[in-house]
Amino acid sequence: MEPSSAMAGVSWLAIFVAAFVTFVLGGLWYGPLFGKPWMRASGVTEERARQGNMPLIFGLSFVLQLLAAFSLDMFIGEAGTGFGVFAGAMTGIFFVSTAFGVVYLFEQRPLAHWAVNAGYHVVSFTMMGAILGAWG
Repeated sequence: MEPSSAMAGVSWLAIFVAAFVTFVLGGLWYGPLFGKPWMRASGVTEERARQGNMPLIFGLSFVLQLLAAFSLDMFIGEAGTGFGVFAGAMTGIFFVSTAFGVVYLFEQRPLAHWAVNAGYHVVSFTMMGAILGAWG
């Protein structure tokens, strides 16, 4: 596929919605759902978390979600919801989770840390793919 034809089918509203939904999922995932296990596994304390520049962290996180949604949307194109879910799940499972796995092995991070982070990306990319595929 030519890059110009991939860009022609881009749905900016779908990209925004997919990024927003996965951004909200991140707040739930790393908050009430798995926040405490993630903090234990990552070594992030409440005090250290409060010291971060939250507007910058949240703002850039949303921009990165937009970039991920944009890229996935160009890949999915107009293939539909089924392929969107498939493409999103495969991205989360076989691109992101495996890449994290390699890094976490060399950094000797705990399995729980990988499981929380990889799990989030599998769910978020699957959701993103479903949203983008439905809009395509």
